[in-house]
Amino acid sequence: MNSHLKDKNAHLPAYEKALAPYACLSSHSRGRLFPEKCHPYRSEFQRDRERIIHSKAFRRLEYKTQVFINHEGDHYRTRLTHTIEVAQIARTTARALWLNEDLSEAIALAHDLGHTPFGHSGERQLNLLMKDHGGFEHNRQTLRVVEELEKTYQNYNGLNLTWETREGIIKHSTPDCGESFSGFAPGVPPTLEAQIISPADEIAYNSHDLDDGISSGLLSLNEIAELEIWLLASAKCSSQVHPDSKLLTREIIRMIINLLVTDLIETTSAAISDNSIKSLQDVTNCGKTLAGFSSEVHRANSELKSFLQTKLYRHYKVKRMSMKAESVIRDLFSIYTRYPDILPDEYRSSAVSGNTFLVCADYIAGMTDRFALEEHKRLTDPMIGV
Repeated sequence: MNSHLKDKNAHLPAYEKALAPYACLSSHSRGRLFPEKCHPYRSEFQRDRERIIHSKAFRRLEYKTQVFINHEGDHYRTRLTHTIEVAQIARTTARALWLNEDLSEAIALAHDLGHTPFGHSGERQLNLLMKDHGGFEHNRQTLRVVEELEKTYQNYNGLNLTWETREGIIKHSTPDCGESFSGFAPGVPPTLEAQIISPADEIAYNSHDLDDGISSGLLSLNEIAELEIWLLASAKCSSQVHPDSKLLTREIIRMIINLLVTDLIETTSAAISDNSIKSLQDVTNCGKTLAGFSSEVHRANSELKSFLQTKLYRHYKVKRMSMKAESVIRDLFSIYTRYPDILPDEYRSSAVSGNTFLVCADYIAGMTDRFALEEHKRLTDPMIGV
C-alpha cells in the first residue's frame, strides 16, 4: 500500500474528533444486521449514503411526483430534486451544529425511498386500500425498502444499513415509531442528525412548492405578499432588484430558505445549551425533540403551510390530477390483488403464496408516475399490447 494511502486511512478518526460531543460517531455505530468488515477509507455512514445513492429506489425518485405529475413540466420539482434539496439543507445544518454530516445526509437521501407514485395523493389512496392489511405509510415503507425490497447482495436482502441510519429513517418525523419497530425504542428521541431531517424536509417542500406554485400560475403573488414569512424575507432582500421582476421573487424565496435554515440552526443550538446536552446519551435521555424553529418563525412557517394547503394542494387543477392518480392506484391494486399471477416474476410467487396485499402494495409503491400510467394502460386498454 502506498504511504499516502496509509496516512489517509490513519486520519479517518480525526474527522470524528472535530465533531461535537453529542454528535453520533460512525466508529461507535451499533453496526449492521449482517456484520461486515470496516472499509479502510470510508466511514460506516459514508457507506450507507453511497448504498442509498446507488439503489434502484433512489433512481426511481426522478420520475415520482412532488406536487406536479412528471409530464406536467420539466422544471417542476420531482421527488428526487426534493430529496437533494433536503440533503443540502441537512448538511448545512449538521455542519453548523458540528454534527455528523454523513449520517444526516444518508437519512435525508433515504427519507422518501418508500414514497408512492403521484405524491401524497398516491400514498393516501394506497393507505386506504391497505386499511385492513396494516395500512401504508411512506416512512415505514422506506424502512422496508432498505431492509427487504432492494436486491443488491447475494447473502441478504436490503442494503444492510447501519442501525443509526435505519433509526433515523423511521424516526425522523416522530420518535414514536410504533410497537412494530420496537427494535428502535419507540418514544425515545433519535440522534440530532436524525432530528434535523424533519425541519429540513419542511423547509425544502414549503419553499419549492411555493416556487413551483408561482411558476405554474396557480398561486397569486398578491396573496403571497401578505404572508408573514414573505414579509420577513423581502425585508432582507436587495433594493436594487426591480419589484416586478421574477428575479425578486426568486431572491425572496432564497431568503425564505436562508431565514428558516438560520433559525433552525440557532434555535437548535440554544436548545442543546438550555438542556445541558453534553453527549449522545443526553440527546436520547432528553425525552423531547431538540431540533426545531423559534416560536416566531414556527408561526410564520405554519401560516405558509396552511396557505399552500388551501391555495395549492387543494387547487382544483391539482385536485383533478390527484383524482386521476388515485383512480390509477385504485385500478392497479384491484387488478393485481384479483389476479396476482400477472405480477412480474420477482413478485408473483410471494403474492400467490399468501402475502398478496402486501406484495401488491410493494409493487405499486415502487412504481414511478410514468410506469404506473403505462401499466394502467396496458392492463385496462384492450388495444394496447401487454
